[in-house]
Amino acid sequence: MEKRQLGTSGLTVSAIGFGCMGLNSSYGQALDKREGIAMIRAAADRGVTFFDTAEIYGPFINEELVGEALAPLKGSVSIATKFGFTIDPVTRRQNGTNSRPEQIRAVAEASLKRLGVEAIDLFYQHRVDPAVPIEDVAGTVRDLISQGKVKYFGLSEPGVQTIRRAHAVQPISAIQNEYSLWTRGPETNGILQVCEELGIGFVPFSPLGRGFLTGAMGKDTQFGERDFRKNLPRFTPEALARNQAFVDFLKSIAAAKRVTPAQIALSWLLAQRPWIVPIPGTTKLHRLEENLGAVDVKLSAADLALIERAAAEIPIAGERYPAAMLAATGR
Repeated sequence: MEKRQLGTSGLTVSAIGFGCMGLNSSYGQALDKREGIAMIRAAADRGVTFFDTAEIYGPFINEELVGEALAPLKGSVSIATKFGFTIDPVTRRQNGTNSRPEQIRAVAEASLKRLGVEAIDLFYQHRVDPAVPIEDVAGTVRDLISQGKVKYFGLSEPGVQTIRRAHAVQPISAIQNEYSLWTRGPETNGILQVCEELGIGFVPFSPLGRGFLTGAMGKDTQFGERDFRKNLPRFTPEALARNQAFVDFLKSIAAAKRVTPAQIALSWLLAQRPWIVPIPGTTKLHRLEENLGAVDVKLSAADLALIERAAAEIPIAGERYPAAMLAATGR
């Protein structure tokens, strides 16, 4: 697996990481512990050195799973996790954003214990907390770095000015936002530009459009009650039917190159910037191998131009999140 450096911070990881959320959170069917550990280790065996989790996934149990799976690989992999919410200790329900300094410190200690590591490789603020100045957040992470409990600082779904203010206090190593052929906001909202200017790496989550860009679903796809896609505007039956044209175009390009739609989607992301590291997740070994195979798919300038022209002509039906969730991004 080729390596990439996330910006100029020195954090070097595999060109494709592994998003661990879906192993036991958010998509309905969860793998049991043994299966989840096996999937994470399969990714590591195939060269993945960058694993993404968060305290809110589960909550808590995803971090525990990642920590146990990667315990034999300490020092040879990087684990990213996240803070930024209040989680009820009894019901385990999320009760709003919380990035107060004391909360960040408490989450860091708990995450260190669950992950079984001496330092968190990359510690993201999961969502910007409008009640806490970002300078206080960055300063708290800076202190954790100086104490040896965190190595690198990141933000997820921030706005450009928040990035600038935070970076002035503690240099940011990575920004994590949704980005794919299907969700291209970072190209127009200034995020990619500010990352390039400040030397910050970029980590696209949902690089396969939450599974849609694989071509494995359509208007008749049924989502379980615990699958959060059931509540997303882009995944209503009507939106899926209208968005089928996007998958059809991906399939045509993939067929011409004798690869899969998922590999086209991931190789397109890799071609956008040398400091972009997507983190697709999966519960299936064959999908893992398919995703990692995207590093060997090289798109020419002509290929990229063709994709750009075709994508520009296909309207996308439905927002990526409901209105309330969208309001919590880009702050």
